[in-house]
Amino acid sequence: MRLNILFGGAAGTGPNVLAHILGTSLVKSGFYVFCSREYQSQIRGGHNFNLLTFSEKPLFSNDSKLDIIVALDEETKKVHEHELKKDGLIIDGKFSNMHFAGRLFKILDLDFKMLEHELKCMNRFEENAQEAKKGFAEAKIWKSLKKQENKTLDYSNGGEGIAKGAIDSGLDLYYAYPMTPATSVLVELAQRQKKENFLTIESENEIAAIMTALGSAATGAKAMVGTSGGGFDLMTEGISMIGQAEIPMVIYLSQRPGPGTGVATTTSQGDLNLARHSGHGEFPRLVVAPGDSKESSELTSQAFYFSQKFKIPAIILSDKHLTESFYTIKEKPIITKSEKSTELIRYNSYEKDDQGSATENTKIIEKNIIERLKKQLIMEKEAKKFSMYESYGKKQSKNVIVSWGSTKGAILDSIEELDTKFIQIKYIEPFPKELVKELKGNVLLVENNSTGQLGDLIREKTGFLIEEKNKILRFDGKPFLADELKKEIERRLK
Repeated sequence: MRLNILFGGAAGTGPNVLAHILGTSLVKSGFYVFCSREYQSQIRGGHNFNLLTFSEKPLFSNDSKLDIIVALDEETKKVHEHELKKDGLIIDGKFSNMHFAGRLFKILDLDFKMLEHELKCMNRFEENAQEAKKGFAEAKIWKSLKKQENKTLDYSNGGEGIAKGAIDSGLDLYYAYPMTPATSVLVELAQRQKKENFLTIESENEIAAIMTALGSAATGAKAMVGTSGGGFDLMTEGISMIGQAEIPMVIYLSQRPGPGTGVATTTSQGDLNLARHSGHGEFPRLVVAPGDSKESSELTSQAFYFSQKFKIPAIILSDKHLTESFYTIKEKPIITKSEKSTELIRYNSYEKDDQGSATENTKIIEKNIIERLKKQLIMEKEAKKFSMYESYGKKQSKNVIVSWGSTKGAILDSIEELDTKFIQIKYIEPFPKELVKELKGNVLLVENNSTGQLGDLIREKTGFLIEEKNKILRFDGKPFLADELKKEIERRLK
C-alpha cells in the first residue's frame, strides 16, 4: 500500500497544518510518511499545497497520481483533479480546516483521540475539537488503516535536521538575513535558542551576517550563517577572508532557482558550482550535500568538525525540497563531536607573517600558499574517515545511477524493482576520487538542474564522462516524483 494525499488551498487557510497533523499521527501509528510543500511567493491567497505519501514500508518521496485530494478551495480542484486516480476521492466543501481534519481521520479509520492529542498542541482547542468532531461524524470510512508495528523515531524536515546538527555540535551563534528557503532554519533555531543556550541574530543583510559571524568566530565562538543563492553571492568576499585569515565557519546554503530572484519558492540544484568556487583566490573548503533529514544532522556536525579542525569555510549544500520536506527517521543521526579551535591571535585578510602582520615578502607568500595546499591534502585523507558516498540498490548491477542531495528520495523509491545501483555522493569537496571504480557499465545522472553540474564535477575529478543521453535533468523548479522518474530510468536502461 502506498497512498498519496494532496492538501490544497490559498495561503493562510491551513493546508500545512492539516498535512502536519495527519503526517504526525500516521508516524505515531507506525506508518512511514514523506510530505513535501509547494507554495507561491504570497502571504495570503495564491495556490499552495502539501503532498503527503505514506506506506507501511519505508518511502522517501511522492508520486504524481493522487488517491485523495483535500480541497480547501475550488482552485485546488481545478488544478489537481486530473491527477486523481480513477478510484480516488475528493474531500471539499466550505468548511474550516479542522472540519476537514475530522473527516479525513474518519475516512482513513484513524482513532479520533490521536487527532484530539494533536489539537491540544495548538491554540483554540475547544473550538477546533468541536469542528473536528462534526467532520468526523459526517464522514464514512473509505479505507481502514491497521496500526503498524514499525517503531519509528522521528518525523522531521531537512531544516530541522540542519538545526539539530548545529545544536548538537555546540553552536554558539547563528547569523542570517531571512531568505527563502533558508529562513526555516533561522526560525527553528530562534525557537530553541533559550532552551539550548545559544543565540540567533537576524542581521540587516547578508554581508553583515557573515562579517559579524567572522568576528564571533575569531573570538572563540562556534558560529554559523545561513542563506540562499542571492544572499550567498553577497557573502563571497567574507568567504575569501575566511580562507585567508583561517577562521572556522559553517555556512548553510539552501538552493532555489536562479539567476537573480529566479523562482523564489521552488527548488533547484543549480548552486553546486557556486559552493565549490565562491570567493577569489585559492583556498581549501569543505562542501557537503545531505540527502534527507537524518543526513542533514550528520553532515552539519561533520561541517563543524572540519571547520574547527582545519579553520576553513565548511558549506552545507541543501535545497528547498530537502529543507521543507518531512521524512520518517528510523535511526538517530550520528553526531561528530568537534572541539573549539580558535585562538585569540591577530587575524588578517592580507598574506601574513608569523606574527599575523601583513607582508609582501615573496618567500613568506609562497610558504603560506603551500601550507594551504597541504591542508587540502590532509583534509582529503581525513574525509575518508567518513562516508563520502553511499551505494544502494543492486550493488552488482551494470546499471549505475549517480546523484546528490534531495534527489536521493525519489531515486530510492523508483529503483526498488529495477536492476540498477544508485551512488549518492555526499562529499562534493573534497571529492571521493575512489568513486571511479563504481562508474562502470551504463551510468545515468539524475539532477535538479539544466546543465548536469555533478556530471561535470565527476569528469573533472575522475576523467569519467557521462553521456548526454544518460542525463535525466529536471529544472522547472519542481522535485522529481518517484513514478515519473522510474519511467525515465526504465527508458534509459533499454
